[in-house]
Amino acid sequence: MEYNDKIFSGERALYRENGLKLERVIFDDGESPLKHAENVDAKHVSFRWKYPLWYAKNASIKDSSFFEMSRSGMWYGENISIENTMIQAPKEFRRCDGVHLKNVSMPHANETLWTCKNVVLENVVANGDYFGKDSENIKADGLDLYGNYCFDGAKNIEIHNARLLSKDSFWNTENVTVYDSYIVGEYLGWNSKNLTFKNCIIESLQGFCYIDNLVLKDCTLTNTSLVFEYSKVDVDIRGRIDSIINPISGTIIADDIGVVVMDKEWIDPGKTTITVRNGKKPEYLTSADIELSSGQGHETELIIRGAKQ
Repeated sequence: MEYNDKIFSGERALYRENGLKLERVIFDDGESPLKHAENVDAKHVSFRWKYPLWYAKNASIKDSSFFEMSRSGMWYGENISIENTMIQAPKEFRRCDGVHLKNVSMPHANETLWTCKNVVLENVVANGDYFGKDSENIKADGLDLYGNYCFDGAKNIEIHNARLLSKDSFWNTENVTVYDSYIVGEYLGWNSKNLTFKNCIIESLQGFCYIDNLVLKDCTLTNTSLVFEYSKVDVDIRGRIDSIINPISGTIIADDIGVVVMDKEWIDPGKTTITVRNGKKPEYLTSADIELSSGQGHETELIIRGAKQ
């Protein structure tokens, strides 16, 4: 069935339709207009009300708009492709299998892409907390994300050329690889397994803690302190690490390291090899020598007891 230059209103306007071709169509007030629809080809379509594509299968949507009230729009779907489209609504994509977003902007992306699998993101801009929570099999290239707690609980993630301004990103994750990206946010990657970052610029207070198998290769840790607590690490950093605290095991290489905190009663310092390329030995301390205090720019900062202020 083909519809051009039409306005639909009312609940379930095209319920369970199969083989739809839509162009210059508006779905006005009325919930679930394309619920259970299959094989949808939509161009220049405006979705203006709630739940437009629940349980949809094989939907291709291009050059379209999802307005703010089209919230929770795509849940339980299969093979949903969206390109060159503005998505103003929050809580999009829940428990979907097969989501491909290309050249998509999401200014209100709170609770978006939850518990989905087989997700591809190309040139996506999103602003919202808890993006990608509990999802799996994610590939992203050109992701700009503004919002905390992204990818919490997710697994099997590959990201290229991203910019993430996100506190507590990649918590509780498994099998994550990030290439050529810029990441700013405190407490990065806690309680995770198999995290790899290559050629990234990272700023993170108390980042990379409680990680089983952390790999950092050719990365820069700018203004990054109190890292690697209770983590197993394979780290090769370009430039300086401000401070390290109680890694469990592995190797750490950097051009310069400021402070290393090692507490023998909690970890075995001999299980971690630390190498400084500039030949300057870091200052080795224990937790008794430092305190954590509120400071500008970070929620917490390291203060060495007895140091001149």
